[in-house]
Amino acid sequence: MKTLLAAALTAASMLFASPALSQTPPNVLIVGQIAEPKSLDPAADTAVNDFRILVNLYDGLVRYKDGTLEVEPSLATSWTISDDGKTYTFKLRDGVKFHDGTPFNAEAVKFNFDRMLKEDHPFHDTGPFPLSFFFSTVSEVKVIDDLTVEFDLSAPYAPFLSNLAYPTGLIVSPDAVKKYGKDFGRHPSGTGAYKFAEWDSNEKVVVEKNPDYWDGAPSLEAVIYRPITDANTRVAEMLSGGLDVMVEVPPDSLSQFKDNPAFKVSEQAGPHLWFLILNTKDGPFKNKEIRQAANYAINKKALVDNILQGTADVAAGPTPPAFAWAYDDKLQPYSYDPEKAKALLKEAGYDGSPVTFYVTEGGSGMLDPIAMGTAIQADLEAVGMKVKIETYEWNTFLGKVNPGLEGKADMAEMAWMTNDPDTLPFLALRSDAVPDKGGFNSGYYSNPKVDELLEKARQSTDQDERAKLYKEMQDIVHDDAPWVFVANWKQNAVTSAAVENFKLQPSFFLMLQKVAKP
Repeated sequence: MKTLLAAALTAASMLFASPALSQTPPNVLIVGQIAEPKSLDPAADTAVNDFRILVNLYDGLVRYKDGTLEVEPSLATSWTISDDGKTYTFKLRDGVKFHDGTPFNAEAVKFNFDRMLKEDHPFHDTGPFPLSFFFSTVSEVKVIDDLTVEFDLSAPYAPFLSNLAYPTGLIVSPDAVKKYGKDFGRHPSGTGAYKFAEWDSNEKVVVEKNPDYWDGAPSLEAVIYRPITDANTRVAEMLSGGLDVMVEVPPDSLSQFKDNPAFKVSEQAGPHLWFLILNTKDGPFKNKEIRQAANYAINKKALVDNILQGTADVAAGPTPPAFAWAYDDKLQPYSYDPEKAKALLKEAGYDGSPVTFYVTEGGSGMLDPIAMGTAIQADLEAVGMKVKIETYEWNTFLGKVNPGLEGKADMAEMAWMTNDPDTLPFLALRSDAVPDKGGFNSGYYSNPKVDELLEKARQSTDQDERAKLYKEMQDIVHDDAPWVFVANWKQNAVTSAAVENFKLQPSFFLMLQKVAKP
């Protein structure tokens, strides 16, 4: 195995050095990613770009069923839920080991969640853990026996199982965390179908086959993830044979792959929202009428039809329509109405102050962000708003946006792909989700009624009741316009014709356990 991997990496290195070489190594999959990963510690990550690697290195107690957002057993073989919805008891899979050879058991599960949630845990300082909000209702994790673990919640929490299937719930090796500390994200160890082999910064992340994987060893010997931030470069690499898989194909490049028998194109709708965060704390967007004006000023249909070339739909509000049961289909997108935008700006007393707009070069689900940003700038300037764009590489961009826009910018591009209708609004629209409290409400939006609805919805065990609460929340947020609601994306990827069993998932994860390349 090691000899095969070494030979494959040598071949891959030659390929990277000489793009003219048009054949990737046999039985090794090369994936063109949109950015360098921030970390390979699932508790520390927030970006789908990183999740695409993590879900192949680690397992959670549960996972999403193929082609759905419903959960099924993974490292847990079964579970029970108490009548009051506050106690979850999991039976664990026997005989599973982490890649470092240490055993997976109830103590390992407890270590993972205590590390994230308890500030006095000896390895809590290996964070930060920005999505620990997913498990904020967990009051205690108890080891019942070696293969039984219990989660006690402070209140019923409807998205709990779904959140366990999200990458934040993936289980890491406690021994590896103890060994590497804050550097664990560069030395990952899980129980997944692939084991970590190498991370060459800004060049590649390599994972190798786990022959002892509990759910069946993968066919591939290795997967090489290459960060290629420029979309045109990714396309050129794919066309020249330097990649086996390319994610997030630019819309204007899809046709050349669809019409070429050497490639296969995959598309899959999912719970995605591309939007603009507006700074509601200071600057012009503190005024609701000016926020509404921005929504009317931007021609979202032109963005979707022309720049995105039909690969997305115009968004109506904060909840993606992929969550059919919770989505308010009566909610209409803001129409393109520049004259109404001008009238609202005049009514609000907008003084022509320039607007600072953070744009990223690319990132998870960002949908041609430079072209989109330029078009948005033109639409806003057409109604009298001066817009200054500042463009940043993805991880730098997140470092500026996630801590909050106050005193820095008036708006910023953003995209979220989530697993439950609770996730995005709870983490990015609640009053208590502001950055200094660990959330992603970077625009500092606050509406007590929205807070109340979100709290009730996550505690209800009745899906119809949850749906009613979410729909009421959508109506309020649509009117308050803390964001410009732009697009819901249909994800895509292209593979070489030689790749078998590749399939996109509604979760937007890149599951490669069953993929083959004879």
